[in-house]
Amino acid sequence: MRQPRSFPAASNDERARSRSLRSLGFLLTYLKPYRSQMVGAGLALIVAASTVLALGSGLRHLVDQGFVSGNAGLLDQAVLVLMAVVALLAGATFARFYLVSWLGERVVADIRRDVFARALRLDATFYDTARTAEIQSRLTTDTAIIEGVVGSSFSIALRNFLLFIGGSVMLLITSAKLTGLVFLVVPLVVVPIIVIGRRVRALSRVAQDEVAAVGVQISEALQGVRTVQAFTHEAMEQRQFEGRIQTAFNAARQRIKARAWLTAIVILLVFGAISIILWIGGRDVLTGALSPGDLSAFVFYAAVVAGAVGAISEVIGDLQRAAGASERLIELATIVPAIQAPAQPVSLGQPVRGAVRFDGVSFRYPTRPDRVALDAVSFAVAPGERVALVGPSGAGKTTVFQLLLRFYDPASGTICFDDQPLTAVDPADLRGAMAIVAQEPVIFAGTVAENIRYGRPDASDGDLRAAAEAAFALEFIEKLPQGFDTPLGERGMRLSGGQRQRLAIARAILRQPALLLLDEATSALDAESERAVQQALDGLMQGRTTLVIAHRLATIVGCDRILVMDQGRIVESGTHDALVAQGGLYAHLAALQFGAGDSA
Repeated sequence: MRQPRSFPAASNDERARSRSLRSLGFLLTYLKPYRSQMVGAGLALIVAASTVLALGSGLRHLVDQGFVSGNAGLLDQAVLVLMAVVALLAGATFARFYLVSWLGERVVADIRRDVFARALRLDATFYDTARTAEIQSRLTTDTAIIEGVVGSSFSIALRNFLLFIGGSVMLLITSAKLTGLVFLVVPLVVVPIIVIGRRVRALSRVAQDEVAAVGVQISEALQGVRTVQAFTHEAMEQRQFEGRIQTAFNAARQRIKARAWLTAIVILLVFGAISIILWIGGRDVLTGALSPGDLSAFVFYAAVVAGAVGAISEVIGDLQRAAGASERLIELATIVPAIQAPAQPVSLGQPVRGAVRFDGVSFRYPTRPDRVALDAVSFAVAPGERVALVGPSGAGKTTVFQLLLRFYDPASGTICFDDQPLTAVDPADLRGAMAIVAQEPVIFAGTVAENIRYGRPDASDGDLRAAAEAAFALEFIEKLPQGFDTPLGERGMRLSGGQRQRLAIARAILRQPALLLLDEATSALDAESERAVQQALDGLMQGRTTLVIAHRLATIVGCDRILVMDQGRIVESGTHDALVAQGGLYAHLAALQFGAGDSA
């Protein structure tokens, strides 16, 4: 059986080994569809870099032919040429900035789309251990870092690389002697970039993990804020959050410190070297070995080269952070779900009958491998039959539903739906023939109509209204401020428990499933709500196969058959009256409930 794969924090050794920027290579896949924008941005970048380099030549002519020669006409011409070059530089910079920023936003949107689609298709084994806030962090924080690289840092790096190369060539043309002195200090700059850059990347991954941990606590605390307040844990949650924030701050501080050292060392080495070289160049001007214009141009190109090196050193820090973010996204995108459609899925017959069969099914949850959830369970449910699953908590009732929906595969045995093994059917087709109404139904923050249409997105307004009426939900829906168009808020908090339950039933009715799964659908309701919900369920169960999990035995006495489960096994099977007469576990449960005042 596949073991669950989650998002464990990487160890320091693992982070130390992850030193290359190769993880950024996956961005090429997302950039390929936008070749024309990339070409346009590249051309604009080349033009911008070329015009910057042309400014140096213009400066040489301005000094030598304008200032030194005292020729006002040549000075005017030089200024006009410089203005034209500046205008060209401005236009090229606009085009580069727009196209590169567009690429950054577009690529990140595509990455978020794909990673979210992947996250939606990961199986229950993954989500047993993964934290949703961690996934949210990868979809938001990490992609934002990548957007900064694609939409800014990468073009800055490429632009400064071109300036470095072009400026170096112009330095060599201007003065080979001074250029040789400049490049003596290059190794002094490159070494700290490599060494400290690796440290920055490792610290960036640590900082991103800590930010994700902060997001996890925020999500958990706010989702359970009523529980936090009910147990007066506000102060404790705040202290824990402050600890998380401080840990994240310390991790970020270490990263910032490393980047600051990198930048400071590069600036010290580069501009210190330039100062010495300028002193040497000044003496050459005094001796006539260089013209003032040549020295001016050399200073300009040296500043360009130094600025390019400094900018690249900072960008490398951004690239290191983005590489860490890319690793986290790649990790999520490359997880192979344990539950997948077969290469050649078998189609369910039409119409789908809803027959279910378990043959010797055994299962252990990956997160609890030492405990048997189902132990050699076998039973069959005929089309249209109503079968209830009862038993103590932890007996394996919900596990039957989990396996039927193929959220997991059993360790041994076979589960069939309409005589087809579940592993031979596409999970989407299988689940499309089923509908589940849970004890705590999931209601989304959209409108009433959107929540009901979750059962069948292409349903007409008439079908929508009919489903709501069949679920005894129409009356309260029409009293809402905007009727079917009323937003329900996060988790449907504007509705009562009974109203949320009836919306879930309307959703199931709209789906028209062949197999209906009812998981404690009325156990958390008051008597009045339970009566309305039970009426809706009775209508929904008509003519379709139904499996019911119930602790309240009064709700399932009318089922065709009751399966009594205990410790992962079916220990009794029969009708309500027959099981009571047997005097076994069911009779004991019935005596506890009905003897306490419930009636059959």
